[in-house]
Amino acid sequence: MRNMPLHVSMNILTKTANRSIGQAMHHYSMLADGDRVLIAVSGGVDSLVLTSILKLWQHKAPIHYEIFAVYIDNGFDMLTGEKVVVQLQKAGVPFLIEKTDFWHRAATAEEGKSVCYHCARLRRNRLFALAEEQGFNKIAFGHHKDDILETFFINLLYAGNISTMVPKQKLFNGTIHIIRPLAYLDKKDILKIAANAGITPVKNPCPQDNDSKRQVARKVVADLSQLNPKVKSNIFAALSNIRQEYLLDSREV
Repeated sequence: MRNMPLHVSMNILTKTANRSIGQAMHHYSMLADGDRVLIAVSGGVDSLVLTSILKLWQHKAPIHYEIFAVYIDNGFDMLTGEKVVVQLQKAGVPFLIEKTDFWHRAATAEEGKSVCYHCARLRRNRLFALAEEQGFNKIAFGHHKDDILETFFINLLYAGNISTMVPKQKLFNGTIHIIRPLAYLDKKDILKIAANAGITPVKNPCPQDNDSKRQVARKVVADLSQLNPKVKSNIFAALSNIRQEYLLDSREV
């Protein structure tokens, strides 16, 4: 086995976390031999843990795939990108830090949308463009089970629909797939992995880093979990157990 950086020691994962990651990857066929995976790094704990796990999986999976991390600097300050560089160097993965003026462009955009909406759209579009330009067929995001549940409640409460982010999503006629290998992990699991790996998350420099809708959704999930500790796992299971015949027909409402 090749030498691995400290961040990707086999000891960073508990048996439970290792099994959950493996199940998510298997259930959704996230990785295949020859894949080229672009890792979307924000500097937060989730994406840094994802980077270390995908590095670890390179040494234990029976397939060969490439990984490349990218951090898109939205232009808030000069220091955040440097801190992200330190973490990616410790993880031992090739990476790109791309500086942009997305924050300033988003702040002057109109269309009745928030600055966060425009900034996220610019960043996501740039990721797609990089993947296409460099021949990556997968883009990996660090979203986890809590993110999936919160997105479900955001859409339910504010958009009037039943949907959420999915562990694997086909885009552009299948030329690119989004994958979320941490989809079966709770946030607390990710924090434990980060502590075991010595990962130091980089604070988001965005002055509007406070998604009020997500905060409300997070509180809804927390309050429900106080009533019954099985609520989170039950809601998560329900997202793949849809009984279509017992939902309203929009034509009849």
